[in-house]
Amino acid sequence: MMNVWKAVLYGIVEGITEWLPISSTGHMILLNEFVRMDVPEEFWEVFLVVIQLGAVLAVILHFIKQLWPIRRAEQLPLHGDRKHRKKHRRRRGQLILDRSVLKLWGMIIIACLPAVVIGLFFDDLFDALFYNAVSVAIALIVFGIGFIVIENRNRGKDARVIYLDEIDWKTALMIGGFQVLAAIFPGASRSGATILGALLIGVSRGVATEFTFFLSIPVMFGASLLKIVKFLKTGAFFTGAELSILLVGLVVAFSVSVFAIRFLLGYIRKHDFKPFGWYRIVLGIAVLVIFGIRGRI
Repeated sequence: MMNVWKAVLYGIVEGITEWLPISSTGHMILLNEFVRMDVPEEFWEVFLVVIQLGAVLAVILHFIKQLWPIRRAEQLPLHGDRKHRKKHRRRRGQLILDRSVLKLWGMIIIACLPAVVIGLFFDDLFDALFYNAVSVAIALIVFGIGFIVIENRNRGKDARVIYLDEIDWKTALMIGGFQVLAAIFPGASRSGATILGALLIGVSRGVATEFTFFLSIPVMFGASLLKIVKFLKTGAFFTGAELSILLVGLVVAFSVSVFAIRFLLGYIRKHDFKPFGWYRIVLGIAVLVIFGIRGRI
């Protein structure tokens, strides 16, 4: 029963930190120092990706209308000449593929390709090399400084990309390249790395944030599936208690993520990302201090 309550706590932290650019990994490492779950290491790894899955389900719920490509003809905007408009009216009630949504999914897939390649071939290697307190703390601090520097640099400048449909394959690929940094250095934060990269190449805060949310869907679904398959391939299976822990963590992470996503989308309309940068620096220093005091650095 105690592990179930711990799963609730982990779900809350995951739901908040997965979407704010402050590194869910850094928070999980700290939380695990003080509230350790009494489960096997293999199950712990599966638990972490399952609560991530709960978080990404919240993104799907929030953006389903933007991401679902099948629409009725009358839901699509009128454009073109008189003949085209007449044809459009005749198709009222018919289901049509929205080309703009298909294009968006194309950009999402392009942006995910670098991380998919890195994840498939080097995931275990990078976990072994960089999934530790020092590496996570350094990534937290470096990317925190990056947010402050880039926001200062962009102050007063107009963004090059202010609408989602202005993202072309080159921009998507560059954002995907920054997402790779999160795959290599856990403390970088997937949302933090992609948002920072997008700001660096001239994408507006709103578009950078939404596109980052969209990228999470294939990346995090893929990561969850990969971890679960690896777990099951070892011949292990989930007990009833373990399934309860997974379900509780998933549901809590989903519920909290719904509010975290709404908060961030509302926040960036009036504010920049510098407070998150300062928070990352403080958190990184805290990780170094705590692990240093405990003699684990």
